[in-house]
Amino acid sequence: MRDTAASRKYIDLIRGASSKWANWDPPTKIKVGDYGKIDSESGELDVEGNIYEEAFQESLNKQGLKIDLSDVLCQPKKGGLGDDIILTSSGVKRGDLSMKPEVSFLNLASTSVKAEFQFQEGKRGAVLIMHKPQQEFIPPGKVLNLVHNATELYDKYLVTSTFTCPGYFIYMSNKSGERIAVGLTTSAPILAAGGLTAGATASVDWWTDAQAAFLRKAFDKAGQYRFTPLYTLNRQNNLIRRLFRGEVEEETEDDLWPDCTTPWQPLDEDGVEDPVWEDVRH
Repeated sequence: MRDTAASRKYIDLIRGASSKWANWDPPTKIKVGDYGKIDSESGELDVEGNIYEEAFQESLNKQGLKIDLSDVLCQPKKGGLGDDIILTSSGVKRGDLSMKPEVSFLNLASTSVKAEFQFQEGKRGAVLIMHKPQQEFIPPGKVLNLVHNATELYDKYLVTSTFTCPGYFIYMSNKSGERIAVGLTTSAPILAAGGLTAGATASVDWWTDAQAAFLRKAFDKAGQYRFTPLYTLNRQNNLIRRLFRGEVEEETEDDLWPDCTTPWQPLDEDGVEDPVWEDVRH
């Protein structure tokens, strides 16, 4: 299975589970306000710019679009830190982690993630785990209504929110009907000569018995929010304003920026489009 096909299949599976867009390579930064086109082969966003860049603001001014995106009321907002989020695609059954001999020695008692996942034989399934993610988003009520008319955003995809975290776990099954176990483990601080190193804290990392090629995981030892495994993607709606009883109906942000559909037709289990539709694009 080619990496581009794996990326597209994984994105497709997580979108079905969350209505959001998955990042196959979470260390690659995706920022609120990024815009561009979707690569129909890999499913990744090809970023062309960001609405919060100075060049975009200068273009808005030239186009007569009266909004100052540097205003604090227009800048991206952050939500509170959330609990761990575990997303699974259809056909994946989640269960409690059984304490088999090979995992009984691990320090899992105090960790927030410990689970097993059973995948359906003959089908691809996907799991995404985000450790204590934080959402960042474009504030509602003003920004999206005005930037919609910017020429740079014509028929483009716009990142309206992101989920960042210090640790993520991605797995896509190999169709064998496998069962995998996942957990966050903690280890004691390393002792230096004479006692505990100043400022030392327990180390946290992922443990899994999964062996498949489609496994990606990372945990920032300093707890920095440097991974972006998931984001909300909306596409500019270019339809003219609708008339309602002879009057122009006020369009909402959801009208102007609806959730985007995938730029590919239904995929088979290996991420390949149905041959009947392979030449058809949205």
